[in-house]
Amino acid sequence: MFNFANFYKLIATDTRLQPWLNVLPQQLTDWQNSEHGDFGRWLKALNKIPVGSPDQIDIKNSVTLSNDTPLEPCELKKLENLLRTFHPWRKGPYHLHGIHIDTEWRSDWKWDRVLPHISPLKDRNILDVGCGNGYHMWRMLGEGARLCVGIDPSHLFLVQFEAVRKLMGDHQGAHLLPLGIEQLPKLEAFDTVFSMGVLYHRRSPLDHLIQLKDQLVSGGELVLETLVIEGDETSVLVPTDRYAQMRNVYFFPSAKALKVWLEQVGFENVIIAEENITTTDEQRTTSWMTHNSLPDYLDPKDPSRTLEGHPAPRRATLVAKKPH
Repeated sequence: MFNFANFYKLIATDTRLQPWLNVLPQQLTDWQNSEHGDFGRWLKALNKIPVGSPDQIDIKNSVTLSNDTPLEPCELKKLENLLRTFHPWRKGPYHLHGIHIDTEWRSDWKWDRVLPHISPLKDRNILDVGCGNGYHMWRMLGEGARLCVGIDPSHLFLVQFEAVRKLMGDHQGAHLLPLGIEQLPKLEAFDTVFSMGVLYHRRSPLDHLIQLKDQLVSGGELVLETLVIEGDETSVLVPTDRYAQMRNVYFFPSAKALKVWLEQVGFENVIIAEENITTTDEQRTTSWMTHNSLPDYLDPKDPSRTLEGHPAPRRATLVAKKPH
């Protein structure tokens, strides 16, 4: 089972995060007692991954670690087989002792698009909501963040994150907690909050924006990245069933409408930082994620539309400030 004691000790010394201890241990105990069919198998594989002490770690330009003396071929193959146990790998890529985990998403491309538009992360406490396996948290640490806390309820993402963290030498700068944003109290403790690829999964998007604001310190920054459509301040797509074969998707505003929503819930200095069309080079099937991916979800006769006839995925990043 997972031991979150180190994280409890960490936040016990932080006056802004300390109140979280009133609810967090019980929440994580409840999570430990929940069942997931593959979790036992993943834990066995995770326990076989050694705690590393890599000679080189690059989290500024990528997520890469290596030793001056390469691993023996048999050790390398054993490590690769263990990492492949945690299929599917969706966010990355990772370069671990020469093993290239070619993930479904080129998350490094998203990071390169987002980074120029946000405030410097040096010495900041950061919350990454819906963080997946934690790829972007490593990149945040590479920008000098003091502490990165990721939340994502997926068992698999936690195991993937812990595998990378072990290989990094049990790095204590990043922590992933298997929680959803709705389980967090109003902490007002983070200098920057990221929500990337989450909003369209929320039944009540304005409530999600308020939950994000509740985690920020006064004057803190929100970085919001989500699926959008083209249109004006009133344009919103509400799929009646699936979107690009995804279930549990609800609201796809235009970037201009999303700016209005952020202002309605009390954010200021809202900027539409960038918009882009998701390409099949950025999201695709690989040997580390062998399920269907974006190329399978677009209309083969008209790739500007999804199989359901909706506009193909378009994403936007908005940056906003919580008022002082």
